Amino acid sequence: MEQRFTGTSGLRVSALALGTMTWGNATDPESARGQLRDFVDAGGTTVDTADSYEEGRSEAILGELVGDVVPRSDLVLVSKAGVGHRKGRRMVDTSRRAMLAGLDATLARLGTDHLDLWLAHLWDDNVPLEETLGALEFAVSSGRTRYVGVSNYNGWQLARAATLCEVPLVANQVEYSLVARAAEQEVAPAAEHVGAGLMSWAPLGRGVLTGKYRAHVPADSRAACDTMAGYVQKYLEDRPQRITEALMTASQGLGRRPLDVALSWLLENNAVATAVVGPRTREQLQEILAASLAPLPEQILSVLSEVSRAA
Repeated sequence: MEQRFTGTSGLRVSALALGTMTWGNATDPESARGQLRDFVDAGGTTVDTADSYEEGRSEAILGELVGDVVPRSDLVLVSKAGVGHRKGRRMVDTSRRAMLAGLDATLARLGTDHLDLWLAHLWDDNVPLEETLGALEFAVSSGRTRYVGVSNYNGWQLARAATLCEVPLVANQVEYSLVARAAEQEVAPAAEHVGAGLMSWAPLGRGVLTGKYRAHVPADSRAACDTMAGYVQKYLEDRPQRITEALMTASQGLGRRPLDVALSWLLENNAVATAVVGPRTREQLQEILAASLAPLPEQILSVLSEVSRAA
């Protein structure tokens, strides 16, 4: 698997990153073990998690596998802090206290003394930006992480943070795919200006770009689950479905699967360091890892870009 630099930094990440948001819920520990083994065997290095994923269970499962399935030194471990839960409700808190407490808990669950990349999970209007950045700076100076960045920051937020931060912000993790191209308007230009790479989450349009929702909603899909249906619903509307149909046509013409073409289109963008895939099952990951990720013909690239262009 291709290894790519994150922005202008020296941090190398694999073109695909293994997202673990479902670990500890839809993905049980045994399936997670199989996913990690398959991912590493395919040349993947970068594993993405967060202290809020399943209230720490995702990190705990990953921590049980690091050193067993794969040596710690072979992985690029990425985690995030700043989102928690209280009485069943999600809350954002990027204060120095919350961020560093989250980082220490992450390291303990992962069984490591450092992360390769640590991100502020969300922008927090209630905490001075300088305080959040101070936590990132301290994490680097104390050796708890090698690099830092942010997640879900818009263009001006990223630019402002990069200007104030005393260490480089090397990444911004944002949603980006053929059906979600808003990042191109401000986030990607800002990232290029400050030297940060994009980590694209939901690169398959929350599953829609695999084509599985074309005829009906599969019973075992997120869209069929009461608690997850809202995550997918907006991509089942007319515009995303038209994009999906164009993707299917292009895929058939190339003799490739739609998820392969969708990921290849995304990775053609040099601003993208890695596409964070989040398969629930080992079988889903194997389908993704079988993708060639070969460059697309210029005509196909142009047509898909035009069809999916944001209004």
